[in-house]
Amino acid sequence: MDARPSARACARHVRLSPRKVRQVVDLIRNKEIGEALAILQLTPRRASAVVEKVVRSAVANAENNYDMDPDQLYVAECYVDQGPTWKRMRPRGRGMADQILKRTCHVTVVVKEKEE
Repeated sequence: MDARPSARACARHVRLSPRKVRQVVDLIRNKEIGEALAILQLTPRRASAVVEKVVRSAVANAENNYDMDPDQLYVAECYVDQGPTWKRMRPRGRGMADQILKRTCHVTVVVKEKEE
């Protein structure tokens, strides 16, 4: 069991597909905070801005709520869960309609201090 304290941040109901956000989150898992933020700034994906915001929020939570040193933090866990799906209709031929699924997701980032 890991005794080190951890800080976390969540972004809920993000209007992006969980599958696409997971591709970005996989890039920063187990990276130091500085390296993770650099990767996110250089990643040409719409999800990278959302994930960057959540990482910065987790670092701020660690610094303000748990008195952790921001230079010693790394991304311990990060995962994306599926949120509620918005159902919309698209008109089709002969008076019919198709259903469009607008997916949402919940992004969670957990940061911890490195062991010396």
